Amino acid sequence: MRILHALLVVLMGLLAMGLAPEPDPIPRRWQLDFTPGPLRVVTVDVDGVGLRQYFYLTYKVVNGTGQDQLFAPAIDLSTSHSLAQRSGRNVPAQVTKHILEMLENPFLVDQISIVGPLLQGEANTKEGLAVWPVPTERSGELSVYIAGLSGETRPIEVRDPKSGEISRVLLRKTLTLKYDMPGEIIDRGSVPFTLAEKRWIMR
Repeated sequence: MRILHALLVVLMGLLAMGLAPEPDPIPRRWQLDFTPGPLRVVTVDVDGVGLRQYFYLTYKVVNGTGQDQLFAPAIDLSTSHSLAQRSGRNVPAQVTKHILEMLENPFLVDQISIVGPLLQGEANTKEGLAVWPVPTERSGELSVYIAGLSGETRPIEVRDPKSGEISRVLLRKTLTLKYDMPGEIIDRGSVPFTLAEKRWIMR
């Protein structure tokens, strides 16, 4: 686990410096069409805990690849001060249920239920929900990383800065959404965050 954490830190540093591999400018592998909805914050009164805040993001995904695909997204969120956290982690089922009921969309499903075959065409569009706890620290930038939308991968070798050990890491083409996060989150209510950048990276 320690080695994995160190490799992740090194990789994120390479990405920040623009030294990590870039995706092919023209997709050569299958790629799904992903449309993000607004990123918002909701406050939920969690049983036995009290009021807690959570980020949530809705999205639509369409398969126009020419063949059915297995859709198993990995959606992470990070801030300027925290490492990426997978959607659904440390999110009580009560919170996800509350958001689904609040949005009143019969086609919207949670991060577990959406996993499965994605058939071709607009008629088979899937709509998903991703949820994360809001961190305690204030941050000026927030990023969401969506993997599982493309078949493009790239192996690289990364050296652990502490042990010197070299490990082989398989990068996946990942869609990145960057948001501005000014001011205090507690004062936002349901106002969506501003999407500042949307681009593909290898991560």
